[in-house]
Amino acid sequence: MKISLVAIFTLLIASATAAQGLPSSSLTRGTWELGVFAGGGDGLGKSDNTQFLVAGGRGGWVLTGEHLPGILRGNFEWAVDVMPAYIVFPPNSGVYGASIKPTIWQWNFTHWQKVSPYFAAAGGVLFTLHNVPPGDTSSVNFTPQADFGVHIFTRESRALTLEMDIVHHSNASLGNQNPGYNASVFFTVGYTWYKTRR
Repeated sequence: MKISLVAIFTLLIASATAAQGLPSSSLTRGTWELGVFAGGGDGLGKSDNTQFLVAGGRGGWVLTGEHLPGILRGNFEWAVDVMPAYIVFPPNSGVYGASIKPTIWQWNFTHWQKVSPYFAAAGGVLFTLHNVPPGDTSSVNFTPQADFGVHIFTRESRALTLEMDIVHHSNASLGNQNPGYNASVFFTVGYTWYKTRR
């Protein structure tokens, strides 16, 4: 199941990057990004019996103009995610939480005209009503992660967003035990609006 989801996501990105015609004015220095998204994920390895459900919004700001040649051409963006719904489903239970990712350092590839693939390094904090993982752990976990995605533009300054995240959950020894979730894979779908500085 997980392998097929990764394969489908990869095919969507590959097919999207072949498209042409994106208004290059959508991603310029000083552009604000506002978006909403929802999705879920699975734990990997020892935590493969744990699932996640997330929903929230993103705000970002393109900090630079375009740099690098050819298909590497792009710009640098700083973004923040706020997730009022971040539900963890360990075996036989569900734990409600909320999360904020104040640090998303993102490179937007701008070579193509209808799509903008991107990757990011991000870090956040997850607050839950009960300890996760269950046990003598903590209700606060840190979530360093790597994000890979693509903005598929539907028209100028509007895009469908597909993203895959590799997430690590750890309480950094705030609790007596810190088993964490070493790796989880999340998939989200969202919609993004850009406010370009004129």
